[in-house]
Amino acid sequence: MHLLAIGTRKGLWLATSPDRASWEVRGPLLPMTEVYAVAIDPRGPRLLAGTTSPHFGPTVMTSVDLGETWREPDHAPIAFPEDGALERVWQLALTPDPDVVYAGTQPSALFRSEDGGRTYSLVQGLWDHPHRKEWGAGFGGQAIHTVLPHPTDPDQLTVAMSTGGVYRTSDGGSTWTASNKGVQAYFLPDPYPEFGQCVHKIARHPSTPDRLYLQNHHGVYRSTDGGATWDSIADGLPSDFGFPIVVHPHRPEVVYNFPLVADAERFPPNGECAVHRSEDGGDTWTPLRTGLPDGFWTAVMRDAMCTDTATPAGVYFGSRSGSVYASADEGESWRRVAEHLPDVVCVRAAEV
Repeated sequence: MHLLAIGTRKGLWLATSPDRASWEVRGPLLPMTEVYAVAIDPRGPRLLAGTTSPHFGPTVMTSVDLGETWREPDHAPIAFPEDGALERVWQLALTPDPDVVYAGTQPSALFRSEDGGRTYSLVQGLWDHPHRKEWGAGFGGQAIHTVLPHPTDPDQLTVAMSTGGVYRTSDGGSTWTASNKGVQAYFLPDPYPEFGQCVHKIARHPSTPDRLYLQNHHGVYRSTDGGATWDSIADGLPSDFGFPIVVHPHRPEVVYNFPLVADAERFPPNGECAVHRSEDGGDTWTPLRTGLPDGFWTAVMRDAMCTDTATPAGVYFGSRSGSVYASADEGESWRRVAEHLPDVVCVRAAEV
């Protein structure tokens, strides 16, 4: 069964399909909470959702029955030991070890769980980084919104934040290095600083971990050395501004992007909904529009686009106007899964 988790600003919806041709949508689950982070672990199957309630604040909920019931710990699973108040969980990242889960939060911090996501501890090495006092806040807040565990080396981890940029560790989180060489921050006096870039999203290819792609606040980049250096691949796109970037699950040269007109408008050029795909690592791009609408005056946010691991790969995205689209043929054609949902902020897909 194919499972699609759709996190919105007013709850979670789950869509299921036996063939990715027709979908049954169920929800709202966890109603009236902001669901900015969802992780699907097909080994359970298990769902983790980072929720924020206006009354009770942020927490992490877990379901082992595909959303029929949810468990919340008696105590706050993520909390700062001293200074700092948790505002939101922006990212939940699974690892090859089912017990180890990472959470990226606002304010910019990284937490690690060693009990499958029930409790988390602060990764002190990143919290104590001397750059932290200079990390700024993008329009979405100051947050670690991307966490990329290495698929084979548990000591390697890459994170990205707005604003601060990309940071990497190779010793399990004890020490961290800014990793933004080649990424432009046009709004700073030094346009290529060590850190301070407003990175919107990065993606790592699962079987070629040194291959990464990055969507910046103005700029689209590729790295072939694990993020040590970055090269622009924005030529051929109608705009270098956007939020999500997604890599094909099996083919490291294939990457998907959703360009928006920057900065004040933040909708697709001419209102034409289009996912752009490159099959050569970003050297050239092709717009994919079959089945997608015109008059699409809305945006797709940083975590609202994803792929599954099927063959051929499925590609999915949700919009701020509450529409969700799916492609079962790697982006060649699209069909609508849902519409009129609340503002979609997170989409995740898996086979369970």
